Amino acid sequence: MEHAERAFVEQSDGSIHRDGVGRRGVLRLRRIDDMCGIAGIWSFRGGTHAELSATAQRMATALAHRGPDDAGVWVDPSAGIALGHRRLSIVDLSPLGHQPMTSASGRFVLTYNGEIYNFESLRSELAGRGHTFRGHSDTEVLLAAVEEWGASAALQRFNGMFAIALWDARDRALTLARDRFGEKPLYYGLSGDSLLFASELKAFRGHSSFRPRIDRSSLAQYLRYAYVPTPRTIFEGVRKLRPGASIRITDKDGVAQTPQSFWSLVAVAQRAEDHRFGGSDEEAIAELDETLRRSIRLRMIADVPLGAFLSGGIDSSTVVALMQAQSLRPVKTFTIGFHEAAYNEAGWAKAVAAHLGTDHTELYVTPDETRAVIPRLPAMYDEPFADASQIPTFLVSQLARRDVTVALSGDGGDELFGGYTRYAWAPTLWRPLSRVPAWARDWAAGVLRLPSPGIVDRALQRIDGFLPERLRQRTPAEKLQKAIDLLGAKSQDDVYFHLVSTWRDPSAIARVQEAPHEVLQNGALPLRSFTERMMCADGMTYLPDDILVKLDRAAMSVHLESRAPMLDHDLADFAWRLPTDMKIRAGAGKWILREVLARYVPRALFERPKAGFGVPVGPWLRGPLRGWAEACLAQDRLRREGYLEPTAIRETWAAHLAGRTDASFRLWIILMFQAWLEEWG
Repeated sequence: MEHAERAFVEQSDGSIHRDGVGRRGVLRLRRIDDMCGIAGIWSFRGGTHAELSATAQRMATALAHRGPDDAGVWVDPSAGIALGHRRLSIVDLSPLGHQPMTSASGRFVLTYNGEIYNFESLRSELAGRGHTFRGHSDTEVLLAAVEEWGASAALQRFNGMFAIALWDARDRALTLARDRFGEKPLYYGLSGDSLLFASELKAFRGHSSFRPRIDRSSLAQYLRYAYVPTPRTIFEGVRKLRPGASIRITDKDGVAQTPQSFWSLVAVAQRAEDHRFGGSDEEAIAELDETLRRSIRLRMIADVPLGAFLSGGIDSSTVVALMQAQSLRPVKTFTIGFHEAAYNEAGWAKAVAAHLGTDHTELYVTPDETRAVIPRLPAMYDEPFADASQIPTFLVSQLARRDVTVALSGDGGDELFGGYTRYAWAPTLWRPLSRVPAWARDWAAGVLRLPSPGIVDRALQRIDGFLPERLRQRTPAEKLQKAIDLLGAKSQDDVYFHLVSTWRDPSAIARVQEAPHEVLQNGALPLRSFTERMMCADGMTYLPDDILVKLDRAAMSVHLESRAPMLDHDLADFAWRLPTDMKIRAGAGKWILREVLARYVPRALFERPKAGFGVPVGPWLRGPLRGWAEACLAQDRLRREGYLEPTAIRETWAAHLAGRTDASFRLWIILMFQAWLEEWG
C-alpha cells in the first residue's frame, strides 16, 4: 500500500502527518479533515436564486452542530438546484477546502461529509494522469476522481466514510452516495415538486412545504428493532440511502430510480464461502495483525489532537494497542465509569491503559449526570431510536472532545469476528431443537414461562461465584427466557428474527401493520452457514442502523469526529474469508481478535464475559425516572395521540413497576418514541 511507504511525522498530540515531495521540494501535505453536514434541494419546477439559496441555508443551518465553523451554499437557479454545506475545519481554514466545491472543469459540484483515507495515493495517481490541484483536501481529490473515472468507478476506489451529493451540470443529474458500511447518514425524499436530501432529518424542516407524516409500517419496525431499518425512515416518502449504494436522479424520473450497489456485504460473504483463508492459525493471526495496523495507521492521520475510546473490551483494546504500537507518544484514551458496579467497566479499561502506557482519562458520572442526557436524545438522534447505550456513548464523546477532535472506536468488531453471544449458542440450541416436532416445541414454549425475572436473577446470582467468569451474565433471567421463547421458532432464520425482536408483535401494542424487512424477510442472505447469516444480517441492519447511528449522532453533537478502523473494507474482506472456527472457538467469539490482542495485552486483562455498554434503565424507571415515564405513558395521552394501544402499554408498565418482569428494553422503546413525538411536535 502506497501509504505505508510515505514518511510519517508524528506530532506532540499523538496524531500523524505525512511528508510528501512537491514540485518545489519537500511539501507537507496537510489534509483538511472535515466533519460536516450536507443538505440540498432540487426544485423540478425551477426557482429563483434567492428562494433556493434561502432554503438551502435554512436546511444547512439545522445541521450546524455537524459543522459550526463554516457554511456554504451553491445555487444554479436555471436547474433549480441548491447545495448546502456545514463544515468543522480541523486544520486549514483557507477557502481552498470550502464546500460546496466545483471540479476543475466546472462540470461537477460536490457537497460531501466524511473522510477518504486513501486520498493521497489517489491524488498521486491522478496527478500522474495530468490533474492539478489547488489545495490539499480530499474533497478536491474526490472531484478529480469523478472527472477521471466517473462516479460509479470512483466510489469503488474510495477507502473511507462518506455521504456525497454530486451535481452533474452537463447531464443535469444528481448522484447521492453513501459509504460501504453506513458510517455517515444520508436521507432523501420528495416534498411537493422538490427533492430534499440531508445528513439528518431535521434539515428537512428548512423547506417550507415539508409536512411530515408518520409511516405506521416504519413505526411497527421501530417497535420491533428499537430503530427504523434502512431504507425506511419514520416519515412517509423519506428514505435512507442504504450503505454501499448510490442513486442517480434526473429531472425526468425524480426519485423513481432504484439505488445501485457499488459494494455489497452479501457479495463479500458469498465470495468468501468459496475462497477461504487456507493458512495456519499463526499465519492468520499475523495477517490480521498487519491488516489491522494498516487500517488504524490510515485513521491516525490528522493534524489535530487524536485519541480513542477505551471500554476495556476486546475491540477497543485491540484498536488502542495497535495505535500505541505505532505511536512514539502515549495515545490519549477515554473511558466513562459508573458507580453502579454491575455496569462499570472503567477498572478494566484503566488496567489496559496502564499496561499499554496510554494517556488515560476516566470520568465517573453520577446517576443524575447520566439521566440529564435523556432530554437531549430526541433532538440528537432525530428519528425514534432506543438503544439505551446512546447515553454513555454521548458521555464518552463529550469527555473525549475536551482534549481531542478525532477519536477511534472499536465498532464493527462484533459483526466481523463473531462477538455476539448468539452467534455461538443459537446454532448449538437449534440443532437438537430442530429434531423435535413443531407442535411439541410450541407446547413447551407456552408452558415453560419463568416466574418473576427479578426473583430468577437474584437466585442465579447466588451461584455466580461457583461459575467460570465467562459464564456469568448481567441479566441471566432475560437471556434464559429468550432461549425458552425460541422453542416456537420454525427455522434457523426464524430463530434470528426472534432474537433481534424486542416487541415480538408490534400490532398488539400499536395501531400499525408491519411491512416485511428488506433484509431479514425476503431471502436476501443466501449463505450456507447459520452463524454467518446472522453475522451478515447484523452487518447490514444492526450495525448501520443502530451501532453507527448511535456513534455518529453522539459524536457529531459535540463536534467530535469518530473513526472506526474495524470497518476498513480490505479488513472486512479478510475477516469474511476466515473460517468460522477462527472467529468462534470453544463457545467464545472473536477468537482470532483475542489472539492478536494477546500479543500486546495480558489475557487476564480482557478474558471476561461480554458486558456491553449499558445503563441501569430498569431500576431508574422504578425510581428517579418514574415520574417522567408515567407522564409519557399516561393513558389519556396515549389515547389522544393515537399511535400506541394504552391498555397493552399500561399492563407492561404495571408489571415492570411491580417487579414481575424487567420490561426496561421494551419500555425504553416506547418512551423514546414518546419523547421524539414531543420533539417533533
